[in-house]
Amino acid sequence: MKDLFELEEKTKLELIFENIDLTPVVKSLSNNSKKGPKGYNIRSIIRTFIAQRIENIPTRAALVRRLKSDPIFSHVCGFGFFSKVPSEATLSRYFNKLSESDSLETILHDLLDKAHEMEIINPETAAIDASKLKSYERAKPQSQVDKDNPNTPDWGSKLDSHRNKITWFGWKVHLAVDTTSELPLAISITPANKSDGDEALPLVQKVSQILTGIKCKQPDFWTMDSAYDRENIYEDILFDYNAQAIIPINPRNSKQPPAGYYDYKGTPVCSAGHKMVYWGHYNGDNKFRCPHVCGKVDCVHGSAWCSDSNYGSVTKTRPKQNPRYISIPHRGSSTWEDIYNERTSVERTFSRLKENLGLKNVRVKGKKKVKTHILLSSIGLIAAKISTVKVNNQKQEQVA
Repeated sequence: MKDLFELEEKTKLELIFENIDLTPVVKSLSNNSKKGPKGYNIRSIIRTFIAQRIENIPTRAALVRRLKSDPIFSHVCGFGFFSKVPSEATLSRYFNKLSESDSLETILHDLLDKAHEMEIINPETAAIDASKLKSYERAKPQSQVDKDNPNTPDWGSKLDSHRNKITWFGWKVHLAVDTTSELPLAISITPANKSDGDEALPLVQKVSQILTGIKCKQPDFWTMDSAYDRENIYEDILFDYNAQAIIPINPRNSKQPPAGYYDYKGTPVCSAGHKMVYWGHYNGDNKFRCPHVCGKVDCVHGSAWCSDSNYGSVTKTRPKQNPRYISIPHRGSSTWEDIYNERTSVERTFSRLKENLGLKNVRVKGKKKVKTHILLSSIGLIAAKISTVKVNNQKQEQVA
């Protein structure tokens, strides 16, 4: 079997494992014990956990059955042909140890570094969103939930695309992704009752630190949905990270836009009360022209009302004047809309993690273990992307 296996082309898992350096995990877990209770190799155990996510194997019992029934799968994970495989209890013990370590995040950063070197990621735009995750723990009544403990699940609610209210007991997964590669850049998990907006800036900071560490450019734009429409998010992204937040305005029961604006898009109003015409941006300024001169309205006062020039009155706005209402590019422009539409990339990333990498079926309890599950899924996704690009590049070289 071994000789036959070596004649075959490399399996999907082998190609993926080639890109994952497990040294940080091995060192971390070896501090307590160099080998497991049955003498199992730590590297093989961690490979097994990653393979479980890549193969979308739902339970540890199913994982053990796969190891016992599939010698090639077992060999790729590192246990050899027809050798003894770990039990469910052994896998559980190692998963618990892994959840107490931060070594998986080190592996995630290392994979992002490789993706950057291969020009898979170089984020001009990053997107942030949150997704519900049901708890494997039994649901509790609201009165019995420890609201002061961020490490326990809670009740959450949101409206679906049809405006129907959805409630669940569990967690929220907050994700920042590169919109081009649709790969996760940073992850956090909170109880389900936590507001989406509370986690935006911590994720931005985390992404900034990671990209600085791998010497990758910082995003120019951060796009999010209207749940993140908060002044402090706009201000911090602009002033602290020199980037632009692309977020739709949520009027929040406001009957009219702020004084001086015609609408919630930050469009100035002229002295006659008309909406001025956006005329592009240059050198950090949005430019707006007289709507009468531009042929958008027939002002009874004409252009002379506000300007002596035939060009008409001109108004310029800068984001620093009001970071929430003023953005570059201007809200409602085709460029702004194109950038905002990239936000859907984070939804597709969530879909892949849930449908293909086991995030839809989390069967562990506790915040640390849930985060470990999410990190394993994300590591599998990034490593698979790197492997795919490498294989495609090799094929192109062979054709050339």
